Parts: sequence; C-alpha cells; structure tokens
Amino acid sequence: METTAFRQSEAGTLGMELEIQLLCKHSLDLKPCAPALLAALQADGHHQFKQEVTCSMLEINSTIHHNAGTLLQQMYGNGQLLREYCHTLDALPCGGGTHPFQDWRQRRISDHPRYHDFASEYGYLARQFTVFGQHVHIGCPDGDTAVWLCHALAYYIPHLLALSAASPFVQGENSGFASARSNTVHAFPNSGHMPAPLRNWQDFQQHTSMLASHGIISSLKDLYWDIRPKPEYGTVEIRIFDTPHSLRHAVRLAALSQALALYFIQQRPSLPGREALYSVYGYNRFQAARHGLDAEFIDVCSGRRRRLREHLLVTLTIVRDFASCPQSLALLDELASSLQGGQPGQYATQADTNLQESLREQALHWLD
Repeated sequence: METTAFRQSEAGTLGMELEIQLLCKHSLDLKPCAPALLAALQADGHHQFKQEVTCSMLEINSTIHHNAGTLLQQMYGNGQLLREYCHTLDALPCGGGTHPFQDWRQRRISDHPRYHDFASEYGYLARQFTVFGQHVHIGCPDGDTAVWLCHALAYYIPHLLALSAASPFVQGENSGFASARSNTVHAFPNSGHMPAPLRNWQDFQQHTSMLASHGIISSLKDLYWDIRPKPEYGTVEIRIFDTPHSLRHAVRLAALSQALALYFIQQRPSLPGREALYSVYGYNRFQAARHGLDAEFIDVCSGRRRRLREHLLVTLTIVRDFASCPQSLALLDELASSLQGGQPGQYATQADTNLQESLREQALHWLD
C-alpha cells in the first residue's frame, strides 16, 4: 500500500455521503436497479451518485461546503433528481439504516472489482452489508490535526449514533435496537475506533503501513473505523451514522458535526484521557445502539453515568456559537427542539405491524 500524504484543506469545511435504499414502488422490497439507475444518471452528466456494495443501494455525494445551508440546498436538489430517475424504473429512494423486511440472501453484489474482492474476503457478510449509513467529512489543515480530531470526536460517538439511529427492524423482526445497522458494521475486523496510542500523522502512517504489510488492509478504505482520517480529501470522516429517515435530519447531523469540529479546533478544550475514553467506548456505543437517545453513557469527563439526551442538550448549547451560518444555527436549534420529544428525524415509527405501510410512509417523507 502506497503511503498517502494528507491533503491540506480549510478547517471546518463540510461534505457528506448518504447511502440510499432503492425500493420497488409496488412491493416496497429492495430493488436491484442501481446499475440501470447509475447508467441513466451518468449518461445525462450527473456524476454525484455512486454505486455501493450491493445492487439495491446508491450513494449520493456532495461537493465541499462552508456551511450546512448550502449543503442542504445541494442535497435536496440531488434528492429530487434521484426521485425523478427512480420514477422511470418504478422505484423509490428511501432513507433508514436498514430495510425492515428484505432478505439478505437475495442481494446481488455490484459489478466492481473492489466489491467482488470484498465478497470473496467476507463471504455472506458482504450481502448482509446491505445497510445504509451517512458519512460526514470535516476539513482539517494537516494530518496531525486530523488524528487529534478523530480522538476528540470519539467522545461524542454515542451521541451521534443515537441521534441518527434509524434501523430498528432486521429481516422482518423488531431487533430491539434503535440502530441494528451498527451491529452489522461491527462484524468486520477493521471496525471500531482508532487505536489510542496513535498521536499524530506519523503514528497513523506507521500503523496503517504495518497493517498493510501483514495483508490486513490493502488501502485505507479497508478501515471501517467509526471515525477515520481521509487523507486524499484532507478530512476527518465520521462514519457512525445510520442514514436517517429524512434528508433534512441528515443535514442537521452534518451541521452538528461541523460545529463540534470547529469548537474543538478553535477552542482546543481539555479532552478526556484516551485510555479512559476507549475503555468504555464499546459499552457506550452499545448503549446508544440499543436504546438510542434514551441511553445512558459513562462520561469519562465527570466519572459518572449520564443521560444521553440531557448531555446532548448541554452540548448543543455549547456548540451553537460555532454554527457556520444562520441556517446551520437553525438546524442545530431544530435538533435541540426535537430532543424534547422522541427520536429526531423519524417520520415513520416502524412500530406498526404493517411494515410495508410504514416503509411507504418513510419513503414519502424522505425529502421532508
């Protein structure tokens, strides 16, 4: 594996990738129409869409933004475009971290060398990886800052996971988890978090070179960490999120990620010790996946258990001063208001016995 230099970018710039379910308009099951859909989009010059590991998934990519207001505008435009092209194939784009009743055994691996290699390496896990996530990119001026920011943001992994949790059903069964998707991701050997001893970019390069020398990874794309540096973009990539049920909520999460990163970069607050943080990381991550915003987490800063929902309200009060524009601030305030109720951004409860009707409602409200 070639050593990748960290590409300098402006601190706090913002980008997003969103994995979308492609549904059959009639049955509401997943529809393997991504190859045809991408061919039509790219033939018309729309290159902001990308294939994913199986043929019933599609990814929407943003360009680089300075604030969540322009990101929201672009993502709405992309979403409307995708819905129009899906209509010609009797398909519907839809949010959510899992499809509630699809059968993983029916999924087809996308025709791309990387995904064929992925399926060869991971067997049935590759088709079970038909789950849907959101990735948020935050610009960093250098690799040392990126490594430091990965550790800093790790404290908020349970918060970000709980806010995005949108995958309670798996294979037609209520999983009992707010985010069942996170369990699927956790099955892969290179998942989890950045090792605590990595302190700077040199440490990161030495670590990944060691993994490559043993054949554990062939590129940095093989690291499925919840947060990782993305050197070719000059960003830190937050990968913990489920794809929310609504596109607007996805951009709210991006606005929060940006405000948190700017708070850390500009204020350089004291951080919890990494050994203490990562000793409870798995437990806190599980609690957020299991209980969503009703979870409690072990706060290594205070040394006690805290309610996640209440701590998020405190956090939003702190970071709203780092909102990058008035619309970003409005999105953060929407998050704070929604925390007074249930799960933000979920229009379809999926608590109904009729999963098809629940899913149809979810698809109809995706662009809300």
